[in-house]
Amino acid sequence: MDKNFQEERYTGVIKFTPPLYKQRYQFVKDLVGKYKPKKVADLGCADCTLLWMLKFYNCIEVLAGLDICASVMKEKMHRLYPLPADYLQPSERSLTVTLHHGSVAHEDPCMLGFDLVTCIELIEHLEESELEKFPEVVFGFMAPTMVVISTPNSEFNPLLPGVTVFRHQDHKFEWDRAQFQSWALDAAKRYGYSVEFTGVGNPPTGMEDVGFCTQIAVFVKKYPQTSESAQSKKPTEAAYKTVFRAVYPSLKDEKYLQNEVVSEVMFTAHAIKRSLLDHLVSEQEDYNDDPTERKLQLQRSVNCFSEDLETLAVEKSMEPLTSESVVYIPLRKIFSFPKVNRLCGTFEKLRELITGKVTLSSDGSAVVLDTDHENKEN
Repeated sequence: MDKNFQEERYTGVIKFTPPLYKQRYQFVKDLVGKYKPKKVADLGCADCTLLWMLKFYNCIEVLAGLDICASVMKEKMHRLYPLPADYLQPSERSLTVTLHHGSVAHEDPCMLGFDLVTCIELIEHLEESELEKFPEVVFGFMAPTMVVISTPNSEFNPLLPGVTVFRHQDHKFEWDRAQFQSWALDAAKRYGYSVEFTGVGNPPTGMEDVGFCTQIAVFVKKYPQTSESAQSKKPTEAAYKTVFRAVYPSLKDEKYLQNEVVSEVMFTAHAIKRSLLDHLVSEQEDYNDDPTERKLQLQRSVNCFSEDLETLAVEKSMEPLTSESVVYIPLRKIFSFPKVNRLCGTFEKLRELITGKVTLSSDGSAVVLDTDHENKEN
């Protein structure tokens, strides 16, 4: 039975709003929003719901999940694949999502270097032998900057109809606040962490003395682990089996960046061209009654625009506009647009990315656009 479903059955009379499991996820999401970790691992990730929520945070570049039950992960892991929209509009950040099958009682080098490790409703599912190894694996070996552990508060259980021993049939134990805090403080002291206690799921009015329904400990490493100390603990063999891996399209990948830049350059160039042609057409309409005057005015407009282009591109000695069928859009002007500038960083990078993908003038200083179809429409 799904642990969230069973929990909702037991806590339904209390009517937590939002549901208790969502409050736990929100607690983690709030921490991520506050501290902006780049690498996050969820131990006991089950159906990958928390990982799915976290993939939308732009600060996160690496997400990893670990669970002892591969079938539960595989049932829902499809939600972690990139969507079509991710390919149409690649993010400026990179994101890799990986799922591993294995036990939190075993060490694996793939779990080194994380900023945040979450263990949401996990430890109460561990056998005694696994629980004994857990602190050394998570705090000693993985040694992330921050660890969040949530577990049921047994003092709240008498308020939950249907709970006789434990809240879930797979729970091996459920601690009261004193037991949990004693365990957490001991682990924090041994491995150089500070720890603070809180929780989610407020008790009914008048029964505040039982504490939160879910108790939470937030551990923060006092002294950052050096790469040398991490390497000294690195096992020679992997203990986990990778069951899923997805690499999201990113503008840090040259091919996606090039596509985005070419698209933005062409969009910008066509916008400039349309503005120019609209201006010329409006000037022509002012002289509709006199064809000769209209022709002279159009030529003056073209010459004027040519002079403007020459001024804009003087650094690159770009040829001025002399034909009614071609428009030259200076690259310097396109580069001045905020999005193009942000994507490329430098003018040289802009030219590198669009060369061979966009029609340029002979000296490479301007985008060349044909105006024949606009003239026919007008």
